[in-house]
Amino acid sequence: MSMKILITGAGGFIGGFIVEEALSRGYETWAGVRKTTSREHLSDPAIRFIDFNYGNKKILTDQLLSHKGEYGAWDYIVYNLGVTKCKNPDDFDRINYGFVKNFTEALVETEMVPKQFIMTSSLGAWGVGDEKNFTPIRPTDTPHPNTRYGKSKLKAERHLESLEGFPYVVMRPTGVYGPYERDYYLMMKSIKYGFDFIVGFKPQLITFIYVKDLVQAIFKAIDRGVVRRGYFLSEGKAYTSSQFRRYVATALGKRRVVPVKIPVWLLWVVSVIAEKGAIVLGKTSTLNRDKFRIMKQRNWICDISDAQNELGFSPQYSLERGVNECVKWYRENKWL
Repeated sequence: MSMKILITGAGGFIGGFIVEEALSRGYETWAGVRKTTSREHLSDPAIRFIDFNYGNKKILTDQLLSHKGEYGAWDYIVYNLGVTKCKNPDDFDRINYGFVKNFTEALVETEMVPKQFIMTSSLGAWGVGDEKNFTPIRPTDTPHPNTRYGKSKLKAERHLESLEGFPYVVMRPTGVYGPYERDYYLMMKSIKYGFDFIVGFKPQLITFIYVKDLVQAIFKAIDRGVVRRGYFLSEGKAYTSSQFRRYVATALGKRRVVPVKIPVWLLWVVSVIAEKGAIVLGKTSTLNRDKFRIMKQRNWICDISDAQNELGFSPQYSLERGVNECVKWYRENKWL
């Protein structure tokens, strides 16, 4: 009998790749997606869909009991649901923390706790690192997130830790990129047009993880059976913005790209205006105060030794290889 796995947030960028890997491993794969969510990257007929009401614990509990009665419990749950930008700032807490709280408590109450509950969090939950000596951010450092997103993710992590014996695993990736991701795509699109916008004049070291390496880390955690652990994830190498620009430009065949350095104060002004304008229009803005704090941060280096030692995590994608694969996908799908 196949092992059963549920992937929540399956309609998102990362979720689609998790579903794909689960199917390739022969899992009975359930994708948690809303009825209004695009299923463009969830076309395999073997996928089973489910739509939970995470905001209402009573309804959620009834949904779980109904599923349990008909199909049984899941062996593994990969909780990949969350928001990175919101129209209402309170939604960060409501969704990134509140939904996790409702779901995990409902799992406990319905006796549907899986062997592992793997949640994707973020390096942002630990906040700003050492921007003077550029020492790596370590799991033993005291977290001090400086964004609403990071704070909500840390709050969700603390909730998991508070559940006695709950078999959580937390993945804290740095910047995740890959095919059909949109934030790094906008940067690549800008480079295609000959400009690369850089924030601030102080040195900055940034880190990345290709989406397929993140997915492999998730399934390595399942293979190893670890519980009540958290891991920082990155390629394991830091880059400057000029190196990123060079890889993208080369992949695009772009000979000349003009780097445009934007003063931190100017980006702050633009971010505030963009955020408030989006609120008035009832939309979300890619550029906002949270995004400003992320772009302003100088040190994104993190210590991935725990993942290497405990999971056998070994990233297969250098930034150059990952960028080449991304650009190829964007071109084939007429994004670039």
